[in-house]
Amino acid sequence: MTTRPTNSTPSPFPTPPGADAYRLPTARGDFAVVDSPVATGVEPRGVALLLPGFTGSKEDFHLLHEPLAARGYRVVAVDGRGQNETGGPADDESPYAQEELARDVLAQAAALDTPLHLVGHSLGGQIARAAVLLDHSPFVSFTLLSSGPAEISESQKQRVKLLHDALTVMTMPEVWAAILAMGPPEEVGGPARGFGGPEQLRLRWLNHRPAQLLATGRQLCTEPNRVGELAAVPLPLHVLSGAYDDTWPVTILDGMAVTLRAQRTVIPGAEHSPNMERPLPTAQALADFWDKHGRRD
Repeated sequence: MTTRPTNSTPSPFPTPPGADAYRLPTARGDFAVVDSPVATGVEPRGVALLLPGFTGSKEDFHLLHEPLAARGYRVVAVDGRGQNETGGPADDESPYAQEELARDVLAQAAALDTPLHLVGHSLGGQIARAAVLLDHSPFVSFTLLSSGPAEISESQKQRVKLLHDALTVMTMPEVWAAILAMGPPEEVGGPARGFGGPEQLRLRWLNHRPAQLLATGRQLCTEPNRVGELAAVPLPLHVLSGAYDDTWPVTILDGMAVTLRAQRTVIPGAEHSPNMERPLPTAQALADFWDKHGRRD
């Protein structure tokens, strides 16, 4: 198992106890990560790479690090290209094509240089799926966390369209002000929700590259169904979600799991972000799945 890089740099975003925030150098550039080691005195069982969703960031997994470390898992959560603390062009959408983002994931896996349990939340799940379809060899398992088989629901498409229209005529600070004007963060959702206080959420939004939001929002609205392709990949698969989800209804996620012959976990009391809403049972479900499938050495 690889050791963690030591080039930690100060970050305005909180890290879990014992975790390092640093820039992971890869063949495709540097990526901001939060990397937490296995808990002291616990036998190491594996390493997990976690990819956030649309408008999200590595901080969305903050509450999973400690319980997973206690189960023997090193956790590396990453900001993808153009997300939060990872750089990218502000206006050119071409680097944010899904295949480009998928190749970024493979570069991150190569840089970590150890077999990985891959987890993708929402948009991150579809990017992770594209990476697995390009090359599954770096991974020992793949969990789709609140991430569906194809395009998002019609209600969520309307939210993405509103954001797209705003981004084409307004600055990022102006869009943020408009988001908050819609109501409290718990009602608005999206970029106004996440781990951290209001100023950290605002900073995360301002750090996002508009081109990344435009390109990936379009992907969510047009993603084809690639479940049949994924079903042919020789990896243990896991479909994990909350008990309610407006982005991909739970019945759709149930059907996807059947087609994939995947383990299916539903977290009671959670919606689209079980990693934040019910982190302890979510961590338990992940670790139980990983324990079952072990790791390649």
